[in-house]
Amino acid sequence: MNITIIGAGAWGTALAISLAANHRVTLYARDAQQVETMRRDRLNRRYLPDANLPDTLGLSASLPAALVAADLVIIATPTSGLRNTLRQLQAHPGNYGVIWLCKGFEAESAEMPHQVVASELPAHIPCGVLSGPSFAQEVARGLPTALTLAAYDENFARTTAAALHHAKLRIYASSDVIGVEVGGAVKNIMAIAAGICDGMGLGHNARAALLTRGLAEITRLGLKLGGKAETLSGLSGVGDLILTCTGDLSRNRQVGLLLAQQHDLSSILHRLGHVAEGVYTVREVHRLAARLGVEMPISEAVYRIIYDHVPTREVIAELLSRTPNVE
Repeated sequence: MNITIIGAGAWGTALAISLAANHRVTLYARDAQQVETMRRDRLNRRYLPDANLPDTLGLSASLPAALVAADLVIIATPTSGLRNTLRQLQAHPGNYGVIWLCKGFEAESAEMPHQVVASELPAHIPCGVLSGPSFAQEVARGLPTALTLAAYDENFARTTAAALHHAKLRIYASSDVIGVEVGGAVKNIMAIAAGICDGMGLGHNARAALLTRGLAEITRLGLKLGGKAETLSGLSGVGDLILTCTGDLSRNRQVGLLLAQQHDLSSILHRLGHVAEGVYTVREVHRLAARLGVEMPISEAVYRIIYDHVPTREVIAELLSRTPNVE
């Protein structure tokens, strides 16, 4: 299969490395100088400096050239770049399917990625979302990883999952696009909360409670939007939640740890140097939950810390003083 991956960040690069062993893969980046440096050094020094790029992996700064023979296009941009990327694809149509890796809600519109795709791509183009518990560094190293590929076209989900699947990258097919996207988005908010919890030394018991009640929030929102409970108890729900909330490679968890140390948000984001989707997702989920009448106290707490600038200790005290309810 000829695969074009748009976006040479850590995740796009890692997936390109993983798939290049079995497919003809071209990694596209709009920065021509970055592409030239990667081609010369066979490294993506900015985003994935410890992973060598295979000699078989193609690199391109020309989107038309990268799309010429594509059977599958994988969009590895942040959610904020999804709509513009889709419009660029429209300018260079081809006989390819589209998969996106974005996790989050579009700013202002609060649309999930599949809604953005539906508004920008013709309905006849097969498409889906690839998500699940995956740190880019581990995928690039060839460590075992399991993901979910969800599409409304179940045949596309099954055949594409089978084509991309290999021993170190296990891919399961699903038709629950909404559930996969909600799990992938909201777990980033919970990772910020888990970072705050750990950064303040609240203990393992508190973190376990946070993850459990966080999953309840994710499930409430997912069901309200039309997702399935079984999806949210699977790889793209609880699996991604556990990884992102407990693994120190998680950027969103790092945001929480630094917020607990009273660092300013702008300095935190500058220090990370990568996008932490949870910072933006919590704003859209705050609006969405209010509009839909979904109770999400942990998400609301993270929102108040980041956007209302309420001290973390005050917010945590309020959470702990909530009246207990039936589980």
